[in-house]
Amino acid sequence: MVGFTRRGFMVPIPHARDIDELNAMLRERCEARQQAVLRGESGTIAERLEKDRAAFMDLPSTAFEACDQRPGRVSSQALVRYRNNDYSVPVAYAHREIIVKGYVDEVVIISGGEEIARHRRSYETADFVFNPLHYLPLLERKVGALDQAAPLQGWDLPPEFATLRRLLTARLNRNNRCAAGKREFVQVLRLMETCPLGAVHAAVKDALRLGAISADAVRHLVLARVEGRPARLDADRYPHLPVATVGKTRPADYMTLTGSP
Repeated sequence: MVGFTRRGFMVPIPHARDIDELNAMLRERCEARQQAVLRGESGTIAERLEKDRAAFMDLPSTAFEACDQRPGRVSSQALVRYRNNDYSVPVAYAHREIIVKGYVDEVVIISGGEEIARHRRSYETADFVFNPLHYLPLLERKVGALDQAAPLQGWDLPPEFATLRRLLTARLNRNNRCAAGKREFVQVLRLMETCPLGAVHAAVKDALRLGAISADAVRHLVLARVEGRPARLDADRYPHLPVATVGKTRPADYMTLTGSP
């Protein structure tokens, strides 16, 4: 059957963007094949298949997982090895026993019956596949490693995040809090643990526009956006913001609106 399938459905070699497109192509060719009538038969393959299905056993109650499943253990660097490559998990799971499920395009890591990580599968050798979010809790405690952390290298974030980090560092370092700017920036990044990148990115842009350079301000803006309510920033919590002085309005000022002398 392997040889028949290769010769019948994969010659010439099909070209697809991903496994889903390839599966769709093969399904279409299989359905077209069902309309054929083989030599010595009176009905099509599809008609004969319907007769065979009447004698089939019931399908299993649970779906079959087409994956290679094996036990493993998380290293002290929060990495799990599968097929000579290392995949990251949240740092809280270091040294734990886990189950690795290797699919054709993904690697899924399970701990205690719960999915803790999902990565694209790498077919390289001695490759490292990181999710930067897995290491942010550790970097929040050890912010000195923020610039050298390998899991964050190549993390392509919108340019507004770099602007926010620069402003956070400039504001907090002015108060002799050298690590505070980096720590608040990591707190902003950690918002992506529970909120999508798009919502956090929009909140960062709003914070830059409002001049609310603070992790608390970005967090408030994210929650307001996710919950669909207007943001209410308390200026008393941000003493570094410039104070706006608004004068009292006099009744005579309204006369200028009507054009009266």
